[in-house]
Amino acid sequence: MPKGIMVVQSRPSDPAREDEYNAWYSGTHLADVCAVPGFVRARRYKVRDAANPSGHAYLAVYEIESDDLDATVAELSVRAGDGRLPMSDALQLDPPPTVAVYELLD
Repeated sequence: MPKGIMVVQSRPSDPAREDEYNAWYSGTHLADVCAVPGFVRARRYKVRDAANPSGHAYLAVYEIESDDLDATVAELSVRAGDGRLPMSDALQLDPPPTVAVYELLD
């Protein structure tokens, strides 16, 4: 059972690039994140409500098996910073995706 999850809400940088965004996210990015020790599984979802107030059309949920969630998420940031976790310009970064980490309650 996961000890935590990371939830990311995001969207493509341009509606015309939605296919490119989805191909990169599902075909590359999920595997890159799951290569970080502690990240064990990822799933993506698309919002069904056209009146979505956040504007984020997509949600990714990453399961984390780690006794130190902060260190695991910090390693993800290190890899993003040093190029081992490359980003795509098909992902909207302004404003950035919304990220939240939740720990499992006993």
